Amino acid sequence: MKKLWIAALAVVITVGEAIACTGLLVGRKASTDGSVMISYAADSHNLYGELYRWPAAVWPKGAMLDVVEWDTGKPLGQIPQVERTYSVVGNMNEHQLAITESTWGGHSELVDTTGMIDYGSLIYITLQRAKTAREAIEVMTNLVKDYGYCSGGETFSIADKNEAWVMEMIGKGTGNKGAVWVAIRIPDDCISAHANQARIQQIPFKDKENCLYAADVVSFAREKGYFSGKDEDFSFAKAYCPYDFGGLRGCEARVWSFFRKYDKSMDQYTDFIKGDPTKEPMPLYIKPDRKLSVQDVQNGMRDHYEGTDLCMMNDAGAGPYKVPYRWRPMTFEVDGQEYTNERAIATQQTGFVIVPQMRNWLPDAVGGILWFGVDDADMAVFCPVYCSVATAPECYRVGNGDMLNFSWTSAFWIHNWVANMAYHKYSFMIEDIRKVQQELENGFQDMLPAIDKAAAELYAKDPQEAAKFLTWFSSTTADDATARWKKLGEYLLVKYIDGNVKKEEDGQFKRNQYGLPAYPDFPGYDEAYYRSIVESAGERLKVK
Repeated sequence: MKKLWIAALAVVITVGEAIACTGLLVGRKASTDGSVMISYAADSHNLYGELYRWPAAVWPKGAMLDVVEWDTGKPLGQIPQVERTYSVVGNMNEHQLAITESTWGGHSELVDTTGMIDYGSLIYITLQRAKTAREAIEVMTNLVKDYGYCSGGETFSIADKNEAWVMEMIGKGTGNKGAVWVAIRIPDDCISAHANQARIQQIPFKDKENCLYAADVVSFAREKGYFSGKDEDFSFAKAYCPYDFGGLRGCEARVWSFFRKYDKSMDQYTDFIKGDPTKEPMPLYIKPDRKLSVQDVQNGMRDHYEGTDLCMMNDAGAGPYKVPYRWRPMTFEVDGQEYTNERAIATQQTGFVIVPQMRNWLPDAVGGILWFGVDDADMAVFCPVYCSVATAPECYRVGNGDMLNFSWTSAFWIHNWVANMAYHKYSFMIEDIRKVQQELENGFQDMLPAIDKAAAELYAKDPQEAAKFLTWFSSTTADDATARWKKLGEYLLVKYIDGNVKKEEDGQFKRNQYGLPAYPDFPGYDEAYYRSIVESAGERLKVK
């Protein structure tokens, strides 16, 4: 089992840097307002949190497109450009089509090292060429068939203003163009999720309306020796990404943590997600016991297994301030025994986190909102960026700082600065962070109806003016939120300097009667942490 897990991790690391992403999906009848929603945390240790932007364009005959590997920047080759491409901001285009992913690797021999399309290029090229989820599936599968697929196994969330789909894909090995794949539509009244583990089990071959698949998805598995049973017993996940301890505990557990918030029966899968592959696997989707708002999805991306026995704040690894994070590597060894760190949905190495929201009752330019945040989802601020914006907000642009250059006007660096302070005194600082986070995000929700109304009325008269208005709103909102987060960081540094806590009164730091700072509080540690100190230090610290 240990060798299988290490091998699986090695495959994933080889084929991509964004190796630990989580995606949630919500059908339009499962949401509180009728919108379709998906989410994505780009959890890479080497990814700068920027907001990508491609303008719409008309291309001359014979134009070629340079394909560059998303994770590494490596040139992969050129493919013919199409006549017309659509504008894209982040992972959503002007037609309210959104695509995200999570990597699971699967069988290493199925990576086509000669392929010209990696999973990142597959997403962003498709967003420039497709209008709907169904069209996106066709574009994606044709691209890898024509030019080869050089990534490992992936799960894609593909959604438009009416439908949400989960598609899983893996290549056929070096020199073999194309991929085996299956795509299943999530019922409108259901929710789904995926997190670095293939999730599609049996394929409903006869349901042509809600299931699409490669013609050789089963026969290829037989040819490779991954499966030998009847078609109706075929499981895509078990054939192309067999379960191991890491795939269950580090990946399926994240899906379980999201599902159990909306389905009380999900605790029946506790043994499965803790690492027992013989147990019944979880379903691809569930019908929630209540409808989800966009804020529910945003908060779902902030999960650390709270309310479960996997909660990351309850063991010694959390330290004295209940930090729900564990620095890598994922496993460690003590006295010859290997142990694992939990891997929650929210994690420290996130580059950016998004919740694309698609609303079919509004014009596309107004209906599509990319809720965008940077760094750790738990401490990110989801700002509304309309899909019709002409430019990305200044604070989200790569020229405004990068992974190796700090900038005080970069949202990525400001949020990392605040988060890295909070990791050292989490139980205290998260209270202050939540206040500002909720102040900003609740404010966006309060503003949005008026912005939607004004933009829709303007769009009916002049679509270009509506786009200018929404560009101004999205940019101003994001830049102001970044400035507010910088103020929060300054406040946290002053309040908690050197392990103390400054006294406050009426929203201000307290001073004594002579105008000097009031003497700070010394909160120390809780009893459990003091007890662990005594147990480890023994007689050395005893007062005699």
